[in-house]
Amino acid sequence: MPVPAHPRSPRPATTRRPAISHPPAADRAEIRLPWWAVALPAVAFAALLLMIMSPGQAQAATADPALGQLIERTLHLFAR
Repeated sequence: MPVPAHPRSPRPATTRRPAISHPPAADRAEIRLPWWAVALPAVAFAALLLMIMSPGQAQAATADPALGQLIERTLHLFAR
């Protein structure tokens, strides 16, 4: 019995099915998202909007930032 050289040998021309025409993808576009793909951006947007709407509670930082202190000490070290 002959063994095909390729695992997917072409079918004989008589058994091929005619090509089925599919409608364009725009006619039947279906997008399915998980629940968190909609919920997380909505929660993030609401949190940012809440922070923007209530700036009266914001306070300026009183302490020097750590990076500034590090640069200042480095400059003092090189100045010696």
